[in-house]
Amino acid sequence: MSSRPARPADVAFAAAACIVLAGYNNLAGVQPWHRRWYPAVNALAATATLAAAAASGLTADDLGLRRDRLRSGLRLGSVAAAPVVAACGLAALTPATRPLLNDQRVAGLDRRQLTYHVLLRIPLGTVAWEEAAFRGVLQATLRRVLAEPAATVVASAVFGIWHIRPAAEALAANRLATTRGARISAVTATVAGTAAAGALLSFLRSRSGSLAAPVLLHLAANCTAPLASALARTLDR
Repeated sequence: MSSRPARPADVAFAAAACIVLAGYNNLAGVQPWHRRWYPAVNALAATATLAAAAASGLTADDLGLRRDRLRSGLRLGSVAAAPVVAACGLAALTPATRPLLNDQRVAGLDRRQLTYHVLLRIPLGTVAWEEAAFRGVLQATLRRVLAEPAATVVASAVFGIWHIRPAAEALAANRLATTRGARISAVTATVAGTAAAGALLSFLRSRSGSLAAPVLLHLAANCTAPLASALARTLDR
């Protein structure tokens, strides 16, 4: 944040971005059209969000999209992603840890559906959209009106709230936390953990100057987990 007072228009844009992102995944995500056209809808949302950010005065540098920072982002992102991939692979190959990978949402997918999820739905519909929205637009938007630590805290908190519905659906699909109190506690813990992950992704974005760094780590976590779950189920047969 610069030393000059924040412009009212920037404050309004930051507040609107927080509200829209806090609600989008929890409200639109339950709609049948959103589930059916998930990658396309979220790709359009990412494009619209980046366009709105550009119209508000944010630059490619602000958004982590400078080409000359790409190599730095790829390098840092690869370093961060490698342990995640290794941990998921090791968990799938170790009999004692395979039950931790059990996910009924993955169990219900055939090979073609799993390929679609890993190669299209997750990279385009989830990772590209979330990184553009949070580590790109929201982080840059908040940095115009808040100091860096506060901007990271707010962006991470909104990222946690974004995951309320997915957390509840994952618990229901896997028949976990069956009582109301247990569900609330589990969802709260998941949201807090996701917010912490958001802070790490924001750190990678700031450290590298590129969205490529958080994108690589996000891809590693979201794509390797279902692959490891599928491998674990195959090895246990």
